[in-house]
Amino acid sequence: MAMFPFIFLKTKDLKLDKRIINHELIHIRQQLELLIIPFYLLYFLNYLANWIYYRDHYLAYRNIVFEREAFENDLKPGYLKKRRFASWVNYFRQV
Repeated sequence: MAMFPFIFLKTKDLKLDKRIINHELIHIRQQLELLIIPFYLLYFLNYLANWIYYRDHYLAYRNIVFEREAFENDLKPGYLKKRRFASWVNYFRQV
């Protein structure tokens, strides 16, 4: 879990998991772009809207725009270097 400026991991061995670290670093960047507090507000509101639509926690979580960007790019080690400002906006779409 990423909470600027920290990344919290369940176990120490996850420090070596490049995918998880990259995923959480994407969230750190998103949080910075939105000046932290608005990130959490938008995250929650997007989750709530998704939950109302899907009525399923997993689908609601996976379709949060911030998670969609992170999951789509967490296997790309150089993603943050070439990522444009507020790229998460591109993950809003009609369902």
